[in-house]
This record gives sequence, structure tokens and C-alpha cells, in this order.
Amino acid sequence: MLPKILISACLLGRPVRYDGKGKPLNDPLIERWKAEDRLVGYCPEQAGGLPTPRPPAEIEDGMNGEDVLAGRARVLEVTGGDVTAEFIEGGKKAVAFAREHGCDVALLIDGSPSCGSGFIYDGSFSGTRHPGFGVTAALMHRAGIEVFSDRELERLAERVQSMS
Repeated sequence: MLPKILISACLLGRPVRYDGKGKPLNDPLIERWKAEDRLVGYCPEQAGGLPTPRPPAEIEDGMNGEDVLAGRARVLEVTGGDVTAEFIEGGKKAVAFAREHGCDVALLIDGSPSCGSGFIYDGSFSGTRHPGFGVTAALMHRAGIEVFSDRELERLAERVQSMS
């Protein structure tokens, strides 16, 4: 059986992002994995109960998903709303969903306060990035699910090949 890959639903073009849009990842590897029925799409923010569209959210004070899980930081909307609980719930559901579908790897969109794995935004809503994991990516790591960003397709392809 071919290894399954959990993928951020927005990368499949589904209109689930905060702005009500998708962000399709157009690449021959994605097309091949679709044809092989390896991709399992999921949006942790929607799973956590957030509406689409929704206000943009960032992890406060230059912190990251691990800080959120440890109670040292919150996920705040640009409007000031605290959506920490929804992000944690969505991340937990994403891990459970990945396990149910046999996904040992995940392809998550970078920059997101949920799915970011290489970088996230610093909480100032100024477009300032810093290295770090979002909440879902941190929970995936804790669960032993390898996370790859949308900028690491070749590395993910090598990993998937080694699992086959």
C-alpha cells in the first residue's frame, strides 16, 4: 500500500483559508500523488470550529506553536479575538485524522499559525516572519508525524519514496 500524505486542504485549492480562498500547489508531484490517491486533505482551523472567511490570526509576541501548547502564548485575531482553543482543538483533530487515514507524513502550508513549519508570522500583523512551527505542526511533531512545508516537495518525495 502506498503511503498516505495529510495535506493542508488549501494546498488542494479548497477555499478554506482565512480569506475564503484556496492556495493551490501546482506541481507535478502533487498531480502524481493525487492520481495515486495518496493525498488526504484537511483544514485544522475549520476543524477547530473557525468560520471561513475569518479574521487573520497570528501567534502573539514572536512565539510559536510549542509556546501555545505550553500556555505561554495565545493565537490572536487581528481584531483581538483569542482563538487559541480553536487552534489547539483543530490541531488535535488533525493528528487524529492523520492517524485514522494512515498518514505518517504531512504537507502543510508554511506561514500559517496552524500549519507553518518553517516560518510563521510574529503576531504584529506587519508581515514579519520568523522561524517556527504553528500549533498543528507542533502537535504533528509531538505525535511523530513528519511535517514538510509546501517549499519542501522534493524532500517529501524522497521521504515518501523511502517509505514505499
